[in-house]
Amino acid sequence: MAFMAVLESDLRALSTEARRRYPAVKDAAEHAILKLRTLSSPSEISQNEDIVRIFLMACEVKTVKLSVIGLSCLHKLISHDAVAPSVLNEILPTLRDHAEMSDESVQLKTLQTILIIFQSQLHPQSEENMAQALGICLRLLENNRSSDSVRNTAAATFRQAVALVFDHVVLAESLPAEKFGSGSYISRTSSVTDDVSRSMNNSELEHNFAFGKPSLTRETTTSAGKLGLRLLEDLTALAAGGSACWLRVNSIQRTFALDILEFILSNYVAMFKILVSYEQALQHQICSLLMTSLRTNYELEGEMGEPYFRRLVLRSVGHIIRLYSSSLITECEVFLNMLIKLTFLDLPLWHRILVLEILRGFCVEARTLRNLFQNFDMHPKNTNIVDGMIKALARVVSSAQFLETSEESLAAVAGMFSSKANGIEWSLDNDASNAAVLVASEAHAISLAIEGLLGVVFTVASLTDEAVDTGELESPRCDYVPSTKHTGKTAVLCISMVDSLWLTILDALSLILARSQGEALVLEILKGYQAFTQACGVLHAVEPLNSFLASLCKFTINFPIELERRSSVQSPGSKRSDLISDQRDSIVLTPKNVQALRTLFNIAHRLHNVLGPSWVLVLETLSALDRAIHSPHATTQEVSTFVPRLTKASSGQYSDFSILSSLNSQLFESSALMHISAVKSLLSALCQLSHQCMIDASSGFGPTISQKIGNISFSIERMISILVNNIHRVESLWDQVVGHFLELADNSNQHLRNMALDALDQSICSVLGSEQFEDHVMSRSDGNSQDVGSEGTELRSLESAVISPLRILYSSSESFDVRSGSLKILLHVLERCGEKLRYSWPNIFELLRLVADASEKDLVTLGFQSVRVIMNDGLSTIPPDYLNVCIDVTGAYGAQKTELNISLTAIGLLWTTTDFIVKGFPLGPVEEKEKGIVEVNSVSNKIHVEKREEQTDNIYDDVNNHSPSVNVVDRDKLVINVFLLLQKLGADERPEVRNSAIRTLFQILGGHGQKLSKSMWEDCLWNYVFPTLDRVSHMAATSSKDEWQGKELGTQGGKAVHMLIHHSRNTAQKQWDETLVLVLGGIARLLRSFFPFLRTLNNFWSGWESLIVFVKNSIFNGSTEVSLAAMNCLQITVLGHCSKGNLPMAYLVSVLDVYEVVLQKTPTDVGSTIHKEVLHGLGELYVQAQLMFDEEMYTRLLVIIGLAMKQTATTCDNCESEFGHGPHVLRTVLEVLPMLCPAEHLSSMWLILQRELLQYLPGPDSSSQNEEDGAGTGNHIPDVRVKVKYEATNGTFSATVQKAEVPSPTSGSAPAATVNIPNYLFAEKLIPVLVDLMLKAPAAKKYIILPEVIQRLGRSMTRRRDDPDSSLWRLAVEGFNRILVGGVSKLALECGLDSKISKPARLRMWKEIADVYEIFLVGYCGRALPSNSLSAVSLKDDESLEMTIVNILSEEILKSPIDAPTEILQRLVSTLDRCASRTCSLPVESVELMPLHCSRFSLKCLQALFSLSSFNDESEMENWSFTRSEVSKIAIMLLMTRCECILNRFLIDENDLGDRPLPTARLTEVSFVLHELAHLVIHADTASVLPLYPHLKTGLAEGNPRKRSHLLLLFPSLCELVVSREAKVRESVQVLLKLIAKELTLEKVITGS
Repeated sequence: MAFMAVLESDLRALSTEARRRYPAVKDAAEHAILKLRTLSSPSEISQNEDIVRIFLMACEVKTVKLSVIGLSCLHKLISHDAVAPSVLNEILPTLRDHAEMSDESVQLKTLQTILIIFQSQLHPQSEENMAQALGICLRLLENNRSSDSVRNTAAATFRQAVALVFDHVVLAESLPAEKFGSGSYISRTSSVTDDVSRSMNNSELEHNFAFGKPSLTRETTTSAGKLGLRLLEDLTALAAGGSACWLRVNSIQRTFALDILEFILSNYVAMFKILVSYEQALQHQICSLLMTSLRTNYELEGEMGEPYFRRLVLRSVGHIIRLYSSSLITECEVFLNMLIKLTFLDLPLWHRILVLEILRGFCVEARTLRNLFQNFDMHPKNTNIVDGMIKALARVVSSAQFLETSEESLAAVAGMFSSKANGIEWSLDNDASNAAVLVASEAHAISLAIEGLLGVVFTVASLTDEAVDTGELESPRCDYVPSTKHTGKTAVLCISMVDSLWLTILDALSLILARSQGEALVLEILKGYQAFTQACGVLHAVEPLNSFLASLCKFTINFPIELERRSSVQSPGSKRSDLISDQRDSIVLTPKNVQALRTLFNIAHRLHNVLGPSWVLVLETLSALDRAIHSPHATTQEVSTFVPRLTKASSGQYSDFSILSSLNSQLFESSALMHISAVKSLLSALCQLSHQCMIDASSGFGPTISQKIGNISFSIERMISILVNNIHRVESLWDQVVGHFLELADNSNQHLRNMALDALDQSICSVLGSEQFEDHVMSRSDGNSQDVGSEGTELRSLESAVISPLRILYSSSESFDVRSGSLKILLHVLERCGEKLRYSWPNIFELLRLVADASEKDLVTLGFQSVRVIMNDGLSTIPPDYLNVCIDVTGAYGAQKTELNISLTAIGLLWTTTDFIVKGFPLGPVEEKEKGIVEVNSVSNKIHVEKREEQTDNIYDDVNNHSPSVNVVDRDKLVINVFLLLQKLGADERPEVRNSAIRTLFQILGGHGQKLSKSMWEDCLWNYVFPTLDRVSHMAATSSKDEWQGKELGTQGGKAVHMLIHHSRNTAQKQWDETLVLVLGGIARLLRSFFPFLRTLNNFWSGWESLIVFVKNSIFNGSTEVSLAAMNCLQITVLGHCSKGNLPMAYLVSVLDVYEVVLQKTPTDVGSTIHKEVLHGLGELYVQAQLMFDEEMYTRLLVIIGLAMKQTATTCDNCESEFGHGPHVLRTVLEVLPMLCPAEHLSSMWLILQRELLQYLPGPDSSSQNEEDGAGTGNHIPDVRVKVKYEATNGTFSATVQKAEVPSPTSGSAPAATVNIPNYLFAEKLIPVLVDLMLKAPAAKKYIILPEVIQRLGRSMTRRRDDPDSSLWRLAVEGFNRILVGGVSKLALECGLDSKISKPARLRMWKEIADVYEIFLVGYCGRALPSNSLSAVSLKDDESLEMTIVNILSEEILKSPIDAPTEILQRLVSTLDRCASRTCSLPVESVELMPLHCSRFSLKCLQALFSLSSFNDESEMENWSFTRSEVSKIAIMLLMTRCECILNRFLIDENDLGDRPLPTARLTEVSFVLHELAHLVIHADTASVLPLYPHLKTGLAEGNPRKRSHLLLLFPSLCELVVSREAKVRESVQVLLKLIAKELTLEKVITGS
C-alpha cells in the first residue's frame, strides 16, 4: 500500500508541475490518479498501461522537472515489476533521448533506470534492446560533455550491466553458479604459507578442468548466450582499439574495455570452459589481443605505455594462465615465455615489478603451479616453463648482490618482510625519481622473487602432504623401507618438481639467508627450508635432503676460529666445563642462528624415521650447540616480537639457551616414537660421530681436541637418552649401545674411559630400573615368578646381557680405573635395582668372589661395598638357591687380609644373613619346640614357664605365617654354613677378626636359639661352641708371651717410633686371653637364655662338668681377666635361673663348690679380685635363690663368707695399719652382708649371722662373756656346718646331708673359737652393716642377740680413750643410738610385758644398756682427752655426739614406757646425775682449768635431770605412764640433792674468793639452776616423794595447783643467796622466793591484811 501511496503522490506532483503549460499532461495525471485508486497491486498496474504511459508522456515534454519526475516514477514502477515487458520498446527510446539532454540530473536518472532494467524482469532479451541499453551507457561514458560523475556512473552502470548480462548467460546456460576465482589477486599482507594454503582450497570443478576433462563442454548456446558472446566480441574489439558494431560505438578507452575483459575472464570461468563459442572467442580474439599488447613496443607513448594498462594486460594474461592453461596449452606457453623474457629485458622497474607479481602469483598458487608443471615441464614436447620461471626468479634474487645499492636493497627487503609480518601492505609509489624510491623498487622486485621461490617450496610441501593423505606416499612417521618407484600422480609430480627445482631454489634462498639479518625474512626462508627438507624426506630425495640440511646447518652455529684454536691446547682429561672455562671469546647466537636451530629441530622431529644416514649432519650441529650451551661465555641476541608464538611465550620466562637445550633433549626423548630402524640409524650416526672423533681424542693432541671430546661426550649422552626412552624395546638396541661404550672404555685416553664407564653405569641402571623389570618384580611377589614361554627367556637373556659387560670389563681390562669403575657400576646397580635382579646373581657373586682375592685394597673395598648392599638390602630378593653362594662370598671377604675393617664388617653381615634366614624361613612343628621346655615342680615356676611357652609359641606362629621360601633342611644347612665360617674366622690370627667372629657366633645363637631345633642345638654345642672354647683355650695357653711392638709410625733421632700398645694387649697370649673371655661370655649368655632347654639335651651334664673343670683351671692357672670371665659364666647361669625355679640343686651345689675351692686355694694377695667376684656372686646368688636355701645351705654360705673374711682380716691387718684403708675383699664383704638377711623360713639363722659378725668387733675377755651368756641359754641356737653330697646317676640327682656341729663363735664350750680379730678399720665399716641387720631382725631374735650387740658396741665405744682420733668409737656411738631409738624403744612397744620373750632376756638387755651408758657417759664423755690431730670441726662433732647420746637417754629411753626394772632406771638416772656433778664437785681452782665442753656436757646432763623431773600438763598428761612416774620420782630426789650441792658450793666459793670473780663455769651453772628451778613444775606423784612435813603436804595439796613444792626443800639455801654479790643471782633468788611464797599461799594472807 505504501508503494501505491507514493505513486499517487508522484502523480499529484506531476499534475501540479504540468498544470499551467501542459494541461494534457495535467489531465492525464489526474485521470491516472483516479485510475490508480481502482488498482490494488503492482501486478494490476502492469496490466494497465495507462499509468506507465502518463510517465512516458511527461518524459516526452523534455523539461527537466517533468523528465526527472517521469524517470523517477518509471524507476519505481520497474523496480516493483509494475511495467509489462512489452513497454520496454517504448522506454528505451525515451531513455536514449534523455541521455542526450545536457542536464546532469536527467543523465543520472537515465543511468539509474537502465541499471534497474537489467536487474528487473525487463532484462533485454533481444539484440536490439540489449545493444540500445548498453549503448546508452557507453555514449554517456564517451561523451566529452558529460560530467565526471556522469562518466563514473556510466562506467559503473556498464560494468554492472555487463555482469548482469553474463550472470544471465550463466543462468540461462545452466552453468555452475560458483566462481573459480576472484577478480583480484590474493593480498600479500599474509605470509606465503597462507597464500599456498588458500590456493589449495579451490572447487572440484576447477580441479576437473585443470586436468582437461572434455565431458563438460557444449557446442550449442541459448539466446542469452549469444547476446553475451556478441557483447564479448564488441568488448574485445574496443579493447583492441577498434569499434563495436553491435553496440554501435566507435571507440572507448582501451583501458576500460580491457578492465571489463579482465573482470569477465576472472569471474566467469565456467562460461569459457563449457561453452565452446566462448572458448573460441577467448582463444582467437582475446588471446590475440593480449599477445599483441604484450609484443607492443614499450617505447611508444600513449595509453598503451601507461602502467595501468600494462598491469591490466598482465593481470589478464595471468588469469588466462591460471584459469585456462589446461585448455589453452599453446597460448599459455607463449604467454609464459613472454613473461619470462620480460624479466630479462631492460624494462622500467615498475614494469618488472608487475611481471614479477604475476610470476609470484603463479608460484604461490599450488594448483596453478601444479597444472603448469604437469602441462609443460612434465610434457616432453613442451617447454620447461616452471623451471624457467624459477630460474628467472632466482636470477632476480641473485642480481641483488651485484647492485650498487646491494646492502640498502637487502635491508629494504628485510623491512618489507617485517612490515608484512606485522600486517602492513607495502605499495609502490609511481614517482620513482629519487634514490630512496629506486632502492625500494629494487627491494620490491627482490621480495617478489623471494616470495615466488618460497611459494614453489611451500607448493611442493603442500602437494607432498596431499600425496601422503591420499596414500601415494608413506607418512614420515612410518618406518622407511626402500621400495619400488612411486607411481601416484601427485607423488611423481612432487618428485619431478624436487629433482628439477631444488638446486636453483637452494642457491637463491641460501644467498638471501646468508646476506640478510632481517628476522622476518630469515624466519620465512627458514620455514621454506623446513618445508622443502621435509618434502624431500617424505619423497626420499636423498641428495636434495642432504644439501638443504647441510646448508641449514651452516646457519645454526659457528665457533670462532680463535676459540677453536685455544680449545685445541686443552688437556683431554678435563671436563667439558673445564675445556670452555678459559675460552674468553664470546659465542653469540644471533636470532638467525636460533631460528635456524629451531628449524633443524623441527626437521629432525618430522623426519626422524626417514633421515637415515643424514642424521650425521644433524648430530654434528647439535653437538656444536651442546658445546655452546655449556660455554659460560655464550650469549644470545635479543629476539624481537615478530617471532613465532613459541618464542614470544617463552622468552619472558626462559632464555633462548634454555629453550634450545630443552629442544635438544626433547629430540632424543622423542626417539620412543620412532621406528626401531630409525632409532638404530640414529644410534649408528651417534656412534659414527663418536668414532670419528675418538682417534683424534685418544692421541691427546690436535687442533680441535676439545671439540672432539665434546662431540664424543655429546654422542654418549644422547645414546643414553635414547636408551632410556626406548626401554620398552631395549633388547634390539642394547648391544649396539654397550658395544660402543666398551670400545670407548678400552681407549687410552683417561677422560674417554671415564665417560664410557659413567655411560655404562647410567645405561645399566636405567634398564634395570625400568617398568619392565618392575612388573617382573611384582609378578614374583605375587607368586608368578616362574618362567613362562618366551617372555621368561627374553627376560633372562636381557638381564644377562645387561650385567655381562661388568664381568667383561673387570676380566678383560688391565687398567685399574676400568676395573674399579666396573665395580662402582655394580655397586650402583645393586643399590638402585638390586631387588629386581633374578637371573644374574651367579655372575655377580662370581665377580665379587674374584674381587675378594685381589691384591689391590681399593678393589676389595669396592667389591665389599656391593656385598654390603646385597646383605643389608637384597637378601629377600635373592633366589634361595643362591643364598649359599652369597654366604660363601661374604665369608671370603671376612677372611681376606687386605683390609681389617672389611673383615669385621663381613662378619657382621653374616649375622645379618643368619637373622634373615632364621626369621624369613619356616620352622618345624610346634611339638618339637615344646620338647625344650623345662619341667619344674613349684606352682610359681610352672606359671612362669607357661608364659615363656606362650611367648615362644607366638614367635613360632609369626614365623610359620611367613611365606615359605625353602624347607627347614635347607635353612639348617645355611645356618650351619654360617657357623662353619664363623668358627674358621674365630681362629684367625688377627685378634679383631676372631673376636668379632666369636661375638657374632654367640649373638646368633642367643638371638635365634628359640628357632633352632634340638638337633641343631646339639650340633652347635658339641661341634662349634665347646670346640671353639677348647681351641681358644689351647691358643691362649701356648701363645707367645713376648711383648709386641706397635706399628712403626716413623723415625725420630734415627730411631724408629712405634705406636703404643696397652700393656693388657701387648702379647699374643693376652690377645688370646681376650678372645677366651669373649668365648666364656658367649657361653654365659647362652646358658642364661636357654639353660632349661639345654638341660634336656643329651650329655649336657657332662658338658656342664667339663665347663666346671674349665672354670676351676682358668681361675687357678689363667689370667685375672680369664678367671673373672669364667666366674661370671657360672654366676650368670645360676643367677638367671635359680629365682625362676629352673635350676636343679645339683647345679647350685656345684657352683658353691667352685666358690669354696676358689676362696680356699687362691692366695688372698693374688686373688683379691677373684675373691671379690666370688663374694658378689654369693650375695647375688642368695638374693635370687633364697627359696632354695635351707639352714644347712645358709650356714655353709656363711662359712664360705666367713672364710674369706678371716683370711683377709688376719693377713691384711698390717696393710691397713700402714695405708689406712681396708682390703678390697673386706669392702666387698661389707657390700654383700646386707644381701644375706635370712629369709622368712630361715629366721633362726639371724643369730648365727649376727654372732658371726660380732666376733669382728672389739669384745671383752672370755670369762666375762661366759658369765653373761648364762642368761640367754634358753634362746641360743648353735652354729651348724652342713655338708651336702650330690651324686648324679643317669641324669637323676640324689643328695645326702651330713650334719656336724660346729662350735659357735660365741659359744662357751669352745673358747678357742672366740677370737677377737683386731681389725679396727674393718670394724668401723662393719658396725653400720651390723646395726642395719640388727634393726631388720625379727623382734624375738632381737631380744636374744641384742645384749651381745650392745656389749660389743659398748666395747667399741670405749676405744675413745685409747684412740680418740679414730672413727670406731664414733660409729659405735651412732650405732648404739640407732639401736636404742629404732630397736629398743620400739621393741618395748611392740612386744609388751606379755610377750613370749623371757624376763631374763629383757633384764640382760637392760643391764647391758645401763652398763654401756654408765661406762661411756661417766668415763668417756665430758672429759679432757688428749688429741693431736682432731680439728675444731671434729671436736665440735664429738661434742654434738655426746649431747645426742644424753638426749636419746633422757628423751627417747627414760621418757618411754619401757619395761626396764626399777634398779635399771635408778642406774640410768644416777648416771646422768654423776655426769651433772662434775662441775660442782670440783674445787674452784680446778673449775677454772676445766675445758668448756666439759662444763657444757655437765650442764646438758643437769638439764636432762630437770627434764625427767618436770611435768607439762598439756603434753604429758596422756603419756604419763608408770615408768615415767618412777623415773620422775628418782630424778627429783637426785635433782634436789644436786641443786642444793650446787648452791652451797657457790656460796662457799664466793666467800672464799672474796672480791675475786667467780669462774664462768660456776656462774653459768648457778644461773642455769636458778633459772630451771623457776620453770620446773612437777607431777603430784613426783611431789609425793619429797621429804616434807605431813601437814605441809596436806596444805599444799588443798590449795596449791602450781605444784612447785620442790622449792620448799631449797628454801634455806635460797635465803643464804640473798646476800650474793652477783646481781643476776640475787634477781633469780628473788623470783624463786616469790614462787615459794605463792606456793605457801602467803600471798593471799598478805593481801588480805
